[in-house]
Formats: sequence, structure tokens, C-alpha cells
Amino acid sequence: MFGDLMGMMGKLKEAQQKIEATKKQLDHVLIDEQSNDGLLKVTLTANRTIKSIEVDASLLGDKDQLEDYLVLVINKAITRATQINEAELAAVAKEGMPNLPGMDQFR
Repeated sequence: MFGDLMGMMGKLKEAQQKIEATKKQLDHVLIDEQSNDGLLKVTLTANRTIKSIEVDASLLGDKDQLEDYLVLVINKAITRATQINEAELAAVAKEGMPNLPGMDQFR
């Protein structure tokens, strides 16, 4: 039994290392999102760090419209990044989990 426990602990440590490596890789996965008319573009990582914002000059004259565009497009980009982030981390975590009794319901 003790050997099984040590094996499980090793697998958990390995799974944690894979999760950390995946988190670092997600810093390099870029998500591009833009407004329907293409006047505002946002790029962020799958870890939800904004990398760039491009604003068409026509939006610069209307502060309220620009703010609305920013909120809308950034929220869409964050939603996509979160979906990618969660899917990738869940896949790595599931793959690396040892077979623990009673945990089959979570697989």
C-alpha cells in the first residue's frame, strides 16, 4: 500500500509539473478578437494578458462609443481565452491524474 501511495504522489507531482508547463505555454497562445465592423481589434494570451489593442481613427472622436467598443471586444476576447485556458488545463490535469479509488466519477 505504501508503494502505491508513493506512486500516486509521484504521479500527482508529475501532473502538477505538466499543468505549470501548460500555463507557461498558454502565454504564447494568442487570441485575436475584433468588433463586427473591424474598427477595434484586441489580442490577448490564453492566460488573459492583453498584448495589443488597435483602434481605428474613426473611433477616436467619440469617447462613449470607444469605451463601449473596448468593453464589448475585450469581454469577448476574455471569454474565448478563458475557454481555451480551461480546456487545455483540464485536459492536462485529467491526463495526469493517478487512478484513485472513488474518483472515477470525476473522469
